[in-house]
Amino acid sequence: MNSQNGAGNYNSAGGFAAPQRQDMEYLCADCGAKNEIKSREPIRCRECGHRIMYKKRTKRMVQFEAR
Repeated sequence: MNSQNGAGNYNSAGGFAAPQRQDMEYLCADCGAKNEIKSREPIRCRECGHRIMYKKRTKRMVQFEAR
C-alpha cells in the first residue's frame, strides 16, 4: 500500500513515514561563511562563532496575490 493522501506519507510497510528534514543553509552576518545547520543545533557560525545568521533565499517560486 504505497499511497499518499492529505493525511500523511505512508511507506511500503503500511506505516507512517515522517518527511525527511534537510539541513538549512545560512550565511553568517559577520564573516559571510556558509553554514548548514540542522534543527535543534545551536545557531552559531562554525568559522567565527558569530550568532547572527541569514537564511538563504529559497529556489522555489513563491507567488503572492495582492488585493
